[in-house]
Amino acid sequence: MFRAGGLDREPIHLAGELTTLDPLLAIAAFGIGIVVGLTGMGGGALMTPVLVLFFNVPPLTAVSSDLVASAVMKPVGSVVHLRRGTVHLGLVKWLCIGSIPGAFSGVLIARALGHGQQVQDFIRIALGVALLLAAAGLIIRAYIRLLERARRRDGRAKPLPQGPPSVILRVTPTIVVGLLGGMVVGLTSVGSGSLIIIALMVLYPTLTANELVGTDLVQAVPLVAAAALGHLLFGDFRLDLTTSLLLGSIPGVWVGAHLSSRAPGGWVRRALAFVLLASALKLLHVSTIRTGIILMLVLAIAPVLWMLVRRHHGFPALASRTRRSGAGSTQEQRTPE
Repeated sequence: MFRAGGLDREPIHLAGELTTLDPLLAIAAFGIGIVVGLTGMGGGALMTPVLVLFFNVPPLTAVSSDLVASAVMKPVGSVVHLRRGTVHLGLVKWLCIGSIPGAFSGVLIARALGHGQQVQDFIRIALGVALLLAAAGLIIRAYIRLLERARRRDGRAKPLPQGPPSVILRVTPTIVVGLLGGMVVGLTSVGSGSLIIIALMVLYPTLTANELVGTDLVQAVPLVAAAALGHLLFGDFRLDLTTSLLLGSIPGVWVGAHLSSRAPGGWVRRALAFVLLASALKLLHVSTIRTGIILMLVLAIAPVLWMLVRRHHGFPALASRTRRSGAGSTQEQRTPE
């Protein structure tokens, strides 16, 4: 039976004793699904630490069950990008050549550590480090997008190509990114939508945001499927956990995707980075007092630094967008990026 906040809860039993559903876990998965639908990232980076920190699920079990649930959800969004032509299939191929064996390697590394507390502690620390990298990746991603906007404003950006994206493939670095990213995903379930896309931004700066997201999402399908298969064979998969995750996350992703055009995505991404940082600190056994101090410093300093960066690149300190009124005139409205 799961424990959350130190309180026992009675699960819901389906089909005799074959499957037990946890309503509170499904509700948590629904909220995380909304974040994934809004931002396109944060699935494993949020779900796995929630399972570990709030539901007292062993780290290896959390990784295994989250990956299997992700393998069911990932293909949905990829179909949309394939239809829109925002996927570089050649890039996907070379990424998968590295990521699929990398994912199995990550699972086998976890398996080789054994089944006791040692492996759980190792996965917990690896997950904490991966979350720190994911939080840093969100910041880097925001900065790269700011640079892209500055180039477009100054007329230095290249015109958008017509048809499918065309780039010069860098085969060896792409395979290495896939291999390392696959190992991280197989070991921690984090990275398919946060770490790899940052590497793609660096390797292929000419790809637009939609092309990056589409390519990353499609390559994540076989990557997560390989990692999920590895955990089904060698990990600690639990059907009851995965069923509860899917029950909440699938409708959550659908709701988030429909809200994405209206919600302030910048605020969501910043909140996501903050939550990832807090989760990472707790997974790395940082004391509650020190975690609180670090988070307070981040809240105080990060907004000021970001405003300085915006001003350095010629943007106003606070983001604004032009909104058209009913009379056809325009008015400025401050909104987060």
